[in-house]
Amino acid sequence: MSAMIFHRLRLINKNQRGFTLIEILVALAITGLITGGITGTIFQVITIEARTSNHMTAVRQVQNAGFWVSRDATMAQTVDLEWQGETPSGSKFPLKLTWTEWDNNEKYEVIYTLQNMIGGPKQLQRQHLTYDADGYEIGNETTILAQYIIPGVGQTRLDFTDGKLTLTVTATVERQSETRTYEVIPRPGM
Repeated sequence: MSAMIFHRLRLINKNQRGFTLIEILVALAITGLITGGITGTIFQVITIEARTSNHMTAVRQVQNAGFWVSRDATMAQTVDLEWQGETPSGSKFPLKLTWTEWDNNEKYEVIYTLQNMIGGPKQLQRQHLTYDADGYEIGNETTILAQYIIPGVGQTRLDFTDGKLTLTVTATVERQSETRTYEVIPRPGM
């Protein structure tokens, strides 16, 4: 009886011999196209995300530099770009801003400098000094405001003409750059 069952199964499966070579090649080609498309999409997403992240870092550095220089320059009664002479890069840093508070006669002095970072770009540093009415130093705070700053003419520089301070600042992070220009008119009394 078992011989008869095997004979009938052989008759049922007589014309089925598996996949043909063409069917296997077509299936492999379709699988390869789908896998290649998915891999390319993942690669693009990762690459674009990294570029976007680097550009946003550069934007944030430029905005932070512009915010603090604009804030302090708006309060300044004196703006001094050349108190230590012209810098070799032509950027006119350091910048010294001073003002006296009207209500308590405390004098504030803010000095912006470009300091070296490892790898070439610079960082913008803010030193904030506070003096009492008698001229004694009562506060000294140094903060790094921005990194990846590219100094020099056409990149990051200061100008003070016709009572207006102009800051052009450029930050570059992994070939992603951002440049902005800020114009500030200090408070009256200069």
